[in-house]
Amino acid sequence: MKTLDFTLRFHTPAFLGNAEQSGQWRTPPIKALLRQWWRVAYAADHKFDVDVAAMRREEGRLFGVASDGEGDSRKSLVRIRLDKWAEGQLKKNQWPGFATVSHPEVPMPVASDLYLGYGPLVFRNGTALKSNAAIQFGESATLSLAVPTTHKDAELRRLLEDNVPRIERALWLMDRYGTLGGRSRNGWGSCALLPSPAGRGAGGEGKAPLRPWRDCLNLDWPHAIGQDEKGPLIWQTAPHDDWKALMKTLAIVKIGLRTQKPQFEFTLDAASGDKPTKNGINHGRAQARHWLSYPVTNHSVQPWDAEFVNGKKKPLNLRLPNTLRFKVRFTPDGKLVGVIFHVPHLPPAAFNPNRSAIERVWKQVHAFLDAPAQALTRIPE
Repeated sequence: MKTLDFTLRFHTPAFLGNAEQSGQWRTPPIKALLRQWWRVAYAADHKFDVDVAAMRREEGRLFGVASDGEGDSRKSLVRIRLDKWAEGQLKKNQWPGFATVSHPEVPMPVASDLYLGYGPLVFRNGTALKSNAAIQFGESATLSLAVPTTHKDAELRRLLEDNVPRIERALWLMDRYGTLGGRSRNGWGSCALLPSPAGRGAGGEGKAPLRPWRDCLNLDWPHAIGQDEKGPLIWQTAPHDDWKALMKTLAIVKIGLRTQKPQFEFTLDAASGDKPTKNGINHGRAQARHWLSYPVTNHSVQPWDAEFVNGKKKPLNLRLPNTLRFKVRFTPDGKLVGVIFHVPHLPPAAFNPNRSAIERVWKQVHAFLDAPAQALTRIPE
């Protein structure tokens, strides 16, 4: 067995819901995050020419499968253990106050934490935790992994030979880019593995798998960090002393990129089937801002919400996660920085994706993040 031990430490509060939706140290979300970055490492090893069915078979043999009666269930070859399964130390009545930010579409100041964390966070005479607890900034636990390096079965032996280094590379990617729990794409649940894992592979040691961002749209699942003619699509904020101030900065960036005018301004287009509602518009087809993420408050897209089958309305309730992600890291001198990185891919076929419209949207977002007014810096990885 190859065993790896790390201290898993959170740089921002994490909303890891248990059965009662209260924050608790648990291994399943950690294993899910490892699998996500394992797929990225797998894609890079295959030069992004991936047979998805073959990848899923290999992933299932490595990390286990719960078949629910279809096919064979299989135990994981990768064993993960935490030294505690305790409830988070940040309790419901301890949520800290945050500074507000301006939102051009809201008539009053918006709490920056509520904007980035709505769902796990709610408004109750101010921002509050929805559940009983969250994992606090600075909390840590010992994370241990064990992977067999050989096996009596020749096929599994070859599988392990290929994947032990790939798992190590996925751990490096987790440390650099990984976030856990609710609203983690907005930077909540930013975590680090200490000591930092090594990451060898197709990109070399300590290199993220990069791919021209338009080529990333050839696949409909996250498999690489994008790059353009200026380099990796990775931006970093100025250093901050406090995680709350940094989350406010990230909220300002997100509000700014989503509300750019006229690029992402909603219009009422009757010719496209748009219909006014009490507070917004039910759009007959997607407009530019819908391709950033969906749903959008007060701006539904009828074909994404429901379809008609034999004259009867059938709910669809499609969801489109944002492919731009936030991560909070510590600097060597103890400051905190926000990292914004793009993991582009095409939306699933159910969205009937308009590739040219999607390319225009993300080109505009990249230009916004590059603009001096945002005070962001491109970094190599």
